[in-house]
Amino acid sequence: MAKKQLQKFFQMKASTDGKSADVFIYGEITKYAWEEYGEVSSVTFKNELDKLGDVETIHLYINSDGGSVFEGVTIYNMLKRHQARIIVHVDALAASIASVIAMAGDEIRMPSNSMLMVHNAWTYAVGNAEKLRKAADDLDRINQSAMIAYHDKAGDKLDDATLKELLDNETWLSAEKAFEHGLCDVVEEANEMVASVSEEAKKRYSNIPQQLLQQPSNRTVMTAEEKASREKLLAESTASLAYLTALDI
Repeated sequence: MAKKQLQKFFQMKASTDGKSADVFIYGEITKYAWEEYGEVSSVTFKNELDKLGDVETIHLYINSDGGSVFEGVTIYNMLKRHQARIIVHVDALAASIASVIAMAGDEIRMPSNSMLMVHNAWTYAVGNAEKLRKAADDLDRINQSAMIAYHDKAGDKLDDATLKELLDNETWLSAEKAFEHGLCDVVEEANEMVASVSEEAKKRYSNIPQQLLQQPSNRTVMTAEEKASREKLLAESTASLAYLTALDI
């Protein structure tokens, strides 16, 4: 039986001269890219990243309310290892594990009306006391991994006590606040893209700003010119990937 492809949360496209590439991470970061056989998204992400070739610059565009922690950490590490200069653009929202992925950027750019959300990892756990204690220990290790990513980016601008407070309080940072804490390098003019959170995220997070709660879930608003440009990039990316897949290289 043929695999049925789900809508991926990412798209990639190399420039015509092969020197740069655009990577879009929009929507929930999910574990599987394929229905039925369960191909892992991070594997698909790596395969497409490799197909970009030896690009010198990657522009990473993010608008995501988070998702799978382990998938996100894997993608973060892939980007950190990549030889290209990574320029991150938080188009509207980088929340939860999406904010960790953003930390892979050599440069992080945020429009003044975009947001970054950081919090402690959480999970569902069922079982006896031993299993619950193990789940808590696992969460502590995941939190340490995220803290390393934030510290690597922020450096001396963010001490352990402040970062712990931000994580404990599920903090939604404006671009200016992210800049103050060293989690953003450039604050740009406001854009017309609107951040939104999914219904699932509304159940997970407790301190979502009121303006995000009022936005329809999973809706992105941008100018007609921006929309046309993004749609063209995504269409070309999809066509290029289909061509490469057909060549089986």
